Amino acid sequence: MELRQLRYFVMLAETGNFHRAAERLNMSQPPLTVAIRKLEEELGAALFVRSARGVSLTAAGRASLDMARATLAQADRFREAAREGAAGERGRLRVGFVGSATFELLPRLIAEYRRRYPAVELVLEEATSAEIARKLAAAELDVGLVRLPLLQIAAVDTQVIDPDELHAALPEGSPFAGADSVALGDLAQQPFILQSRISVLHSITLTACQKAGFMPIVAQEAAQLSAVLALVRSGLGVALVPSRAAGSVPQGVRLVRLATKVPVLTGVALPRDAASPLAKNFAAIASDSH
Repeated sequence: MELRQLRYFVMLAETGNFHRAAERLNMSQPPLTVAIRKLEEELGAALFVRSARGVSLTAAGRASLDMARATLAQADRFREAAREGAAGERGRLRVGFVGSATFELLPRLIAEYRRRYPAVELVLEEATSAEIARKLAAAELDVGLVRLPLLQIAAVDTQVIDPDELHAALPEGSPFAGADSVALGDLAQQPFILQSRISVLHSITLTACQKAGFMPIVAQEAAQLSAVLALVRSGLGVALVPSRAAGSVPQGVRLVRLATKVPVLTGVALPRDAASPLAKNFAAIASDSH
């Protein structure tokens, strides 16, 4: 049984006439007659009663008409789903993101992506940049928001989408907390709270301190930026964090601009040579956002 046979059956049932049905199907009448006869032979039941005035449905035809219509509608939905999938408009998109992306970038991108592609299911996973790159290369994620540069070589392509700069996160009791800016060298004697060693921010902070002429006194390391800020609030030390974190800084912590700018970059990452249409659409929105 073929879909075209069901389409012929439904059209003939709706018109009640072979000639009119053939016209609407843009075909001649003899092939239509043959197709309906073959369908009836295959089913082992007559679908129509023929007469000089046209055709009418038999009991078998009446019982199967709604099912035929539903099958054709389902086939149309299948075609549409396949088209939307190929265009990246339907499916399941797995997005990896670094914690700092939740401050401003991720909510903005998700809102715009959902507006444009409401039929796509989003699966979000927080991880480090290194973990995201590894999972992209292993096809465990489809697209990622990562800190650049990536510290490990991975089979991914990246593009900067959100340039930012580091600010000093200080407990409000710090003598520098009320300043418009602070020289990084002035914090040389302060204990530092760093993100864990697998974080790009860890290496960026160490490099910035070295350029300022000192190695930081590391009081504590934390995996998440929120934990870093909580430790700063407790008075355990100071930290360097992206300025985008300003909206999520807890009470008791002040962000102060560094006198010498320390850039920090967020990028969108795709698996090299294997990015899906879904992932490419997300990356395009991310690229257009900056």
